[in-house]
Amino acid sequence: MRVIEVARFGDPSVLVLTSAPDPRPGPGQVRIAVAASDTLWLETMVRAGRGGQFFPVEPPYRPGVGAAGTVTAVGSGVDPQWTGRRVVARTGHAGGGYATVALAAEAALVAIPEGVPDRTAAAVLHDGVTALALLDVAPIAAGDRVLITAAAGGMGAILVQLATAAGATVIAAARGAAKLARLRDLGAAAVVDYSEPGWTAGLDPVDTVLDGAGGDYGRAALTLVRPGGRFSGHGMPAGGFTAGTRPDVTATGIQAVQLPPERHRAYLARALSMALRPLIGQVYPLSEAPAAHRGMEERTAVGKTILVP
Repeated sequence: MRVIEVARFGDPSVLVLTSAPDPRPGPGQVRIAVAASDTLWLETMVRAGRGGQFFPVEPPYRPGVGAAGTVTAVGSGVDPQWTGRRVVARTGHAGGGYATVALAAEAALVAIPEGVPDRTAAAVLHDGVTALALLDVAPIAAGDRVLITAAAGGMGAILVQLATAAGATVIAAARGAAKLARLRDLGAAAVVDYSEPGWTAGLDPVDTVLDGAGGDYGRAALTLVRPGGRFSGHGMPAGGFTAGTRPDVTATGIQAVQLPPERHRAYLARALSMALRPLIGQVYPLSEAPAAHRGMEERTAVGKTILVP
């Protein structure tokens, strides 16, 4: 198989494609011929050595937290009927999802429904799950005004669609004309470039903020929540999770959507059944994993980035 390995922390160039024997599934595991690998912005932090106590990964390691593909072998104790089925699964903290072949626990598998492409399944593996969980924590009702930051990211784009479908008026905040144009296509009622100074000045109060950006963007967005409204501070790419709250606002953080495995699988099955349309902006061959990470770090990536064999 071909697999990405990281021998030391550093810039995207430390993502090195190498060859290795196909792994054998152990007890309770399956082997997956990978068709699409999920990528997360958090993985760029880990690769750069900024994972800290929350993501205590040390090199050498194989990155990649999940993948979609076809089961080609099963280990002892695994239902043999998984063989030949298309599945999507998290590969766990051990990683290994950036590969042509990956191992996953049988307990992590979710079957991909007929008609759902492998790339779509990989794209909702984390972002679709978290988006659905967020809207259970911070429910959206018809007529609500909702501000979504980092709206052109993988999860943000799904949140725009879900909130719009719920009947909310969605204000989508992102950086740059290209991203804003894509958000209009997803149904946002209004878009705003939050890289512009004073970007909140022309906006009316909102019922809910879904903050996937953090940093200064999140702090500015918090000021727009009406008294009695909600603020979800679940993102940190702009400089850490939004710190501080208001006594007249119900605030929740990323802890509210840190799901145990069984709940994650339930949300994933739900996401796959909903025919979500994740915004897959970039698809890179495995050999170009450094370019994929660079785009996420430099904020040039639009929506979800997927790796393929």
